[in-house]
Amino acid sequence: MPVTLGLGLPQLKHHVLGRDVAAVARAAEEIGYESLWVFERVLFPVPATQGLFGVPGVPWPDTYRGVADPLVTLTLAAAATERARLGTSVLVAPLHVPFQLARTLASLDAASGGRVVAGFGTGWSHDEYAAASVAPFDKRGEVLDELLDVCAAVWGPDPVAYTGELTTIAPSEVGPKPARPIPVFLAAAGPRAKRRLVDRADGWMPVAMGARELTREWRHLRELAEERGRTRPLDACVRVNARYSAKPYEGDGRQPFQGSVAQIVEDLVAHTESGVPGFLLDVQTTTRDAAELIDVAAEVYTAARAAGV
Repeated sequence: MPVTLGLGLPQLKHHVLGRDVAAVARAAEEIGYESLWVFERVLFPVPATQGLFGVPGVPWPDTYRGVADPLVTLTLAAAATERARLGTSVLVAPLHVPFQLARTLASLDAASGGRVVAGFGTGWSHDEYAAASVAPFDKRGEVLDELLDVCAAVWGPDPVAYTGELTTIAPSEVGPKPARPIPVFLAAAGPRAKRRLVDRADGWMPVAMGARELTREWRHLRELAEERGRTRPLDACVRVNARYSAKPYEGDGRQPFQGSVAQIVEDLVAHTESGVPGFLLDVQTTTRDAAELIDVAAEVYTAARAAGV
């Protein structure tokens, strides 16, 4: 079977949120993309106290100067579409109050007819944690665990009741309920995070890392799932942050998914050999506007399917 293909929605500063999200979402669904995705960046510190991804000295990209709220963006897309799944890749879960986030996702799933995919991660920015003031950075794993517990309770049958470190829910009716069980994907890298993924989540949500490494990591996760007695299938969707250019990238040093449509599709074909069942393509950082984003997305989709993806 062909892998599923998703598209990142326009959230960056050069887009017009109220116009472009709906236009791109409708076009993507018509093109054939099975899913639509958002990511989360809540601020752009000036100056940054950390490098990008916490790596000292690596500057934050200017594209992070004003990223639209992911759940507002996804709600706009839900209203403009009928079939495409609506995913977060990813929400930085510990920046959110668990009970409120669980209710918001349930409402969005109910309103969209059961199309939400909840992708969670723990993030890396100390500045974002300080601004959110939900919990300190060193508690991020515990907060994610509690969020998963709270989501399971809130999305389950009434009466809902839960007691944790951050959350206490007295026996209550909490609605609306999701239209169906919301799939939970986790962006897991370390050993503890991988164990959490195979024990508690429906799928894996990594960033593209090179075809060989992706193949190795996907095999390792499935082996870990078998070791830990998981019996249900493990899903996955790889985020591809493509750097599109109208002309092919020439010379040495080309990174995966950098260059022309043909080069991006060539890399996509190589990555699908890993056996990962789904990919989402985000080209918003290197397209000038919604019209170009739609055009590039259509070219990539058509070329990828023609190449057997």
